[in-house]
Parts: sequence; C-alpha cells; structure tokens
Amino acid sequence: MTDSTLLFPPFAEETLPGGGHRSFVLKRSQLLRLTDLRGGANVSLTLLNAHEKTERLNLPDSLKCQHTAKLTAGHCLYSDMGRVLAAITADTCGWSDSLGGVLCAEEVEEKYGQGRFQERRNGFYRNGTDNLLVELGKWGLGLSDLLMTLNLFSRVDVDADGGLHFVPGNAKAGDYIELYAPMDTLVVLTALQHPMDPNPEYAPQPLKLRWMNAAPSVAEHCRTSRPENERGFINTDRLFA
Repeated sequence: MTDSTLLFPPFAEETLPGGGHRSFVLKRSQLLRLTDLRGGANVSLTLLNAHEKTERLNLPDSLKCQHTAKLTAGHCLYSDMGRVLAAITADTCGWSDSLGGVLCAEEVEEKYGQGRFQERRNGFYRNGTDNLLVELGKWGLGLSDLLMTLNLFSRVDVDADGGLHFVPGNAKAGDYIELYAPMDTLVVLTALQHPMDPNPEYAPQPLKLRWMNAAPSVAEHCRTSRPENERGFINTDRLFA
C-alpha cells in the first residue's frame, strides 16, 4: 500500500464503464490509481513515450530484467529503450498478466456470439483490438503501433508443460493498482474481459480511474527492488537532466 503522505489529493477521477476505453498522458510525477469496482475486472493496457511514440512498452524486457514471470507492486514497466514508462507502486490483487494479449473481434463473436450495435445499441459487444486502435488513432497511431498489452488485475499461471491457465477471481471489489510515471507516458487502455476468461457471458467490469500528483519517493521501493531498476530510473531521469 502506498504511503498516503507521498500522495496529493486527486485532481481528476472518472468511472470507466465495462467495455470502455481511454487514452491520456500521465505526466512525470503523476500517479494513476485503477480500482476494480465490482470484482473480476480486467484492463488491457499499453504504454508509450508521450513525446517519442516509437518508444513503447516492452514486456519481455520488463520480465527479464526483473527476473519475474508476473508483474505486481515493486516492479517497473520498461520501454524498448531501457527507460521506465511506469512503476507499479501498489497492487492489492498481487498479479497482472503479461502473456494473454487482448480480445479481437473474432474471439468476441466466437466466445459471446453476435452483439451488434443494430440490436444492442450502446450495449454492443466491443473488442480490445478495436478499442485500443480507436484510442491510438487519436494520437496519430495505427495497427502497426499496437504491439504488447499488459492485463491488469488478471492472473495466468503456467504449468510444468508450458500450458497457460487463467485464474478466476484474482481481483475482488475494491482492489486497486497504482501506476507512477517517472516520465511523460501515453497510457492507452480498455476495460474488457481477459481473452482466457472462461465466463461464457460478455460481462466486462467497470473501474474507477483516479489521477494524483505524487512525490518521486512514492516509487523508491520500485527503484531499489533490483539493480536493473536503479539503472532504468537513471536512464529515465536523463531525459529531464
């Protein structure tokens, strides 16, 4: 849990409905708290350098340099330039999935059936690929820029034979994850079910998004958790030297 003395009062907050999508620049020294309102939420997220969008989230490097197969509090999300796009300063559910990817239109129809706008209006079945592309398009980006996504609040285990297994109930109502930005980071996200979620019903869950300013020391435990993270923060700080 983040020390509340290192956070300033929220300057913005909103509810992101299930199936919704957003994009925004999380500025240096700002913190985003995402809260699961009902339980069972999943947020597919990608990150980019807000000022040089060819620099973007690299999940293999994020896992490799921190010697982990999961991402949770104390870990950093690295770019392909070895800089820290965001640090996970708090995580009450304890696991975010870096393996499962995001739902595409074909998978949504296969799993949940047709949910067209013509019949369902604003309740039509959305998919993660299109949602993220809508947001990327607002920043002059397209399909070639949609690469790696992290699934916040979701857990996927790997068995001894390399099989992947979704773990239901990883996130409960009230669980939250905090992302601190040590650089100006473009955040692109959508609130949709994980591709491996066995629930046969289309039921993406809503979240609360809250933006706060924070003291840099809020991420000190991320910086010092591994020598690699210390170097990552140094690389990031050089952008502002």
